[in-house]
Amino acid sequence: MGFTCPNIDGTVAKGGCTFCENESFSPNLTEKGPKKFYLNPNSVENPHLDNQLLQLETQFKYTKKRLSKKFGAKKFIVYFQSFSNTYAPLETLKALYEKALSFDHVVGLSIGTRTDSITEEVLDYLAKLEQTTGKEIWVEYGIQSVYDETLDAINRGHSVENMFEWIKKTKERGLKVCGHLIYGLPGETQEMMLDSVRASIDLEIDSLKIHSMYITKNTIMANEYKQGKIDTISEELYIDTLMKTFHMLPESVMIQRVCAGIDDSSLLSPQWCRNKHTQMQHIKEAFKKEGFIY
Repeated sequence: MGFTCPNIDGTVAKGGCTFCENESFSPNLTEKGPKKFYLNPNSVENPHLDNQLLQLETQFKYTKKRLSKKFGAKKFIVYFQSFSNTYAPLETLKALYEKALSFDHVVGLSIGTRTDSITEEVLDYLAKLEQTTGKEIWVEYGIQSVYDETLDAINRGHSVENMFEWIKKTKERGLKVCGHLIYGLPGETQEMMLDSVRASIDLEIDSLKIHSMYITKNTIMANEYKQGKIDTISEELYIDTLMKTFHMLPESVMIQRVCAGIDDSSLLSPQWCRNKHTQMQHIKEAFKKEGFIY
């Protein structure tokens, strides 16, 4: 509650990324009643903080119980996922991050954000937090592509240069970086997708999360798709690109995700993204053929 990003609130662009379902594009998503309050780094107050802290604790307890029962999990990394989780006043971030680290059996944080939503001050704080607590701090950046024309096409709101600059600054502070890549973005060839992998390796990131581009309703990209301006990647090309990616990666780079999708009426394309279990089965079969141990 209260978190957004500079590409939605109009700071760097309007409407958000073209694949993002958000209120600025779909008025039907807006709640009735008073205008919503959104945080940004210059907010002088945060009326949602107490509720945010309560929600954080409630979600953690529920997830911990579920994962402990299902997988026997004993240690946890708290994942700040939705929106840009460094795009708020530092005092708000401190309260949330330190609360998360105080939970029993938590060994670290993973903070999802954008490279235009981070500051030197926040990075310095995170580096100090890791040193003083002895717990791992991961910063997850949406790289998506290392081509400016692609970032422009999806209304990303920042440049490749900005991305490189802040990933390097994050690494210089000893923080671990996870990069997100999307395969099948409009206009990208397989070689362009693999260039994003090469650049990520050169930046010495620690981990990758990869998934295919999929289009949902209530997005700008949905309109482009319906008008025939763009298409989505085939499962065959996606898996082939994924296998080529694995052959490129050094042992120092972990893979945290290889697929994503959504199994409800909001999915427009590609339909093969509807079932994650089927995706994983096909990926595992490709792993076996390539000689990868999974």
